[in-house]
Amino acid sequence: MDRTRTSAAPEVAVEHRGSVPEGSTDYARSKVSAVFRHAPEPVLFARVKLTMSPDPAVERPATAQANLDVNGRLVRAQVAAPTMSEAVDRLHDRLLNRLDRISRHWEARRGAYPSSPATGPHEWRHGAEPTHRPDYYPRPPEDRELIRHKSFTLTAETPDEAAFDMEVLDYGFLLFRDIETGEDSVIYPADHGYRLAQATPREQVGAPRAVPLTVSPRPAPKLTVREAIEHLEQAGRRWVFFRDAGTGRGNVLYHRYDGHYGLIIPA
Repeated sequence: MDRTRTSAAPEVAVEHRGSVPEGSTDYARSKVSAVFRHAPEPVLFARVKLTMSPDPAVERPATAQANLDVNGRLVRAQVAAPTMSEAVDRLHDRLLNRLDRISRHWEARRGAYPSSPATGPHEWRHGAEPTHRPDYYPRPPEDRELIRHKSFTLTAETPDEAAFDMEVLDYGFLLFRDIETGEDSVIYPADHGYRLAQATPREQVGAPRAVPLTVSPRPAPKLTVREAIEHLEQAGRRWVFFRDAGTGRGNVLYHRYDGHYGLIIPA
C-alpha cells in the first residue's frame, strides 16, 4: 500500500556496533526511509542498529535491526547476513512485510476487507519467510550471566491479537495476559500455527480462532530464577516460561544472541 504523506518524515537514527563498513549509515538510512510511504499511518520515529560480529567464524556477521513507531504501534525487524549491505537489503524487505501486515490488519478493522475466523484481519503465515535471525554466540555456560531484565505491564489481549503482535515485533515468543482467562501466558510459533502456554491452564472458551492454535495442558513450572536457568540449560531450549517462585507471575528467561541470559517479568 503506497500512501502519500503530508507530514515530514522523521530522521532515521543509526547506531553502530563493531567494524561497520563505511557508507553503511547512509545506505541504511536511505533504505529504511524508503519504506515509510508504505506505512498505513505516519511514521513518527525510526531507529536502526547496525552490528558487525568480531568473530571470523560467524557465517552471517552483519546484523541490522530497525524499530519504527507507526502512529503509536511499534514495528520491529531484525536480520542477519554475510555482508552489511545484504543485511540492510533484507531489513528493508522485512519491514515492508511487517508494514503490509499491519496495513491489512487496520484496513480489516475499518471494514475494507472481509473478516472471518479463517481469513480475517490476522491473515498471515508464520514461517513463510526465509531464516533471517542472527546466530547465537556459543558462549560457554560457565561464562553466561543474566544481564538484561525487562519489566513491563503485560498487554491484555486475545491469543489471536498476541500472535499478530509477536509477528509484527519480529519476536520468537510473546508474553502477555490472556484477556479470556486472565492468565499470564506466552504464545510462540509451532508446527502449522501457534502454541499457547499459560501459568495455570484453563479451558479455553470464546470466539473461534483466526490463527491455528493449540493450547498446552501443562502449567508453567514454579521456579526461582536460578532454577529457571538450570531448567533452560537442561532442556536445551532458547527460552523457558515459568511462574516466579516468589510472586507466582509468569516470567520468561531466554538466551540472548550474545550468549548471555535475559529475563522478562510483568510489572
